[in-house]
Amino acid sequence: MLTRISLVLIILLRLCEAFVPTQKQLQLSTLNFFFPNKNQPDEPAKPVPVEEEPDLVEKIFTVFFGKPEESPLGLKRFDENRFPEQYPATTTDFDVEPVETDNSEMAYLRPLLRKTNLEKRGLRLTYDANRDGWDPVKFHAAVDKQGGGLVYCESRLGIQAGGYNPKGWVGYGEARGSIAAFLFQRQGNRWIKLKKVGGASFAQVDNPESGPSFGADSLVIPLSKDNPKLARSKLGSYFERMPDGGNSLFGKDASVQLKTLRVYHGVYGPDEYIPFTDAEPLALY
Repeated sequence: MLTRISLVLIILLRLCEAFVPTQKQLQLSTLNFFFPNKNQPDEPAKPVPVEEEPDLVEKIFTVFFGKPEESPLGLKRFDENRFPEQYPATTTDFDVEPVETDNSEMAYLRPLLRKTNLEKRGLRLTYDANRDGWDPVKFHAAVDKQGGGLVYCESRLGIQAGGYNPKGWVGYGEARGSIAAFLFQRQGNRWIKLKKVGGASFAQVDNPESGPSFGADSLVIPLSKDNPKLARSKLGSYFERMPDGGNSLFGKDASVQLKTLRVYHGVYGPDEYIPFTDAEPLALY
């Protein structure tokens, strides 16, 4: 019944749009009435500001709830600036100033955090494989329940790469989803960012017996006992390919040996809420 009412409302609004003149059409009709023999006035008319007409959805909303307010109930509207991680990562905007507490590496990585929840938040190094050990247990002991984190690694050949995990780790074996997740690589003096594709799912496979895993294969660092410094990358299924069509973060190599692996998290106060520190409902797939 509700669907039929909605359909009737939409048809009526379409008819109104077809037969009711707009404000601009009324202005032209008035001008032609008073100046029937003139195609245009002798002097160019000053532009009259015309309010932008609402779209169909906004018209329906207005019928039932009145004109939308700028700050309904004192609350600001949902948009990309207030909730950036509800949108895909930006790949072109790196305009971020370092935070006062940034060291040289944090300032170096800071542009990658543009339009994320960590953009203006201080960072701390939570996991350093060379300091804490190339081991999945030590990895999860350091990063679990710390919120979203940035993974940075460097291969033995000097290729710098990594990824941003907005949902963080908890070590429950989940496939944690986020449309705002991204991978990155350093090329010359600039960063290349690769967006999540195929929806939000499988942004991070959070297995307690493994290190970071972006997608099932996009950037996987197992930290296994027999080959702890191995990193694999196959792009295209869960994250974009490289701009040149390449399907690995490590150039022509599908797997490499790392010499550096670090994870950064945001700094939170003792009474401040840290997001994404528990299991995600319906994420156990």
